[in-house]
Amino acid sequence: MNVHAVARRAVTAHAEAVGLTPGLLLDLRHVLPLRPITRRALSAVHRYGSAAELDAEIHEHVAQGALTVDGEGTLRLTARGMAFIDGVYAAHADATRRVWAAHDLEPLADLTGRVLDRAGSDPGAALEVMAPPYEPAGTPAGVLLFNRVAALRYDRADAHAAAWAAAGLTAGTIVDLQPGPLRDAIEDDTNHRAARAYDRLSGDERETLFEGLLGLV
Repeated sequence: MNVHAVARRAVTAHAEAVGLTPGLLLDLRHVLPLRPITRRALSAVHRYGSAAELDAEIHEHVAQGALTVDGEGTLRLTARGMAFIDGVYAAHADATRRVWAAHDLEPLADLTGRVLDRAGSDPGAALEVMAPPYEPAGTPAGVLLFNRVAALRYDRADAHAAAWAAAGLTAGTIVDLQPGPLRDAIEDDTNHRAARAYDRLSGDERETLFEGLLGLV
């Protein structure tokens, strides 16, 4: 959140300069430069939102010339969209250098990358869309870490979806589920599923990653 906050002014100014709305492009900055995304696959990333809201964002980016969409609903980045993402990466590089200047980021980026490589115990869904992240040559360690953590969040999102589905719930009913034994059980199952990716690391490495990330907050 600190990185987003520090970079917000630069990202907003860049978006205005190129005449684009950040929105979905900002969320998919580390995906679209690597591969197209189908509208159906993207719905897994936005499983708790409305289809109408997602379609409205897509149509806005298409109208602005940042994305194209074919008859099968496949979204592709245009040169204009790529120029925006290049600027976002530059803004995030500057922000991570300033916010995390006192920290050694390369070991944390490496550990997070190894966890991300192991992630996906509940395949399908959002992680397949959001990982691996776009990492062009020369990407600084701060941006690697920032985007790998962002992508890794979707492994937990998929674990949570698998947990509530196993409990017989839907995306709609889990949103309205009140605190209590059932929600606690779903959260415990989510934690168990999401923990699998961290088996890639030794106990000492997990401790290093935990303490390192905690120190960035």
